[in-house]
Amino acid sequence: MNNHDARTFAVEVARLAAGMQVDQVVVLDLRGLSGIADYFVIGTGTSDRQMHAVLDSIEQLAEQWGRRPLGIADPRDASWIVADYVDVIVHLFDAEHRAYYDLDGLWGDAPRVPWNAEQAEPAASGEPADEADRAC
Repeated sequence: MNNHDARTFAVEVARLAAGMQVDQVVVLDLRGLSGIADYFVIGTGTSDRQMHAVLDSIEQLAEQWGRRPLGIADPRDASWIVADYVDVIVHLFDAEHRAYYDLDGLWGDAPRVPWNAEQAEPAASGEPADEADRAC
């Protein structure tokens, strides 16, 4: 997979999650900041049932993309679900655990990837596009 594929997959996961009423969905670009993954998708679920339904839908989307998870941490209480697709890691939290672990703050240096119509594209904000963006 190249970075373009990882970024596009992360954006599609974010759109899917938001479409299923996951709150505060963000995509963080970790390239150059961490060897853990290229992108994090982070969202806040409203219930165990919803978070598991979103996870199921993400797994179906990944299968369509030919992606298999390296691992999924899926506690039955669903306070924090992690789906690791190697270059994209999805974190679904309940509100309490999202605030407690604060991945958004921990990775505060990571640029946020615009993924919906309300978010400005990086080039529109005057910031130069990176190599992967120009290749899109």
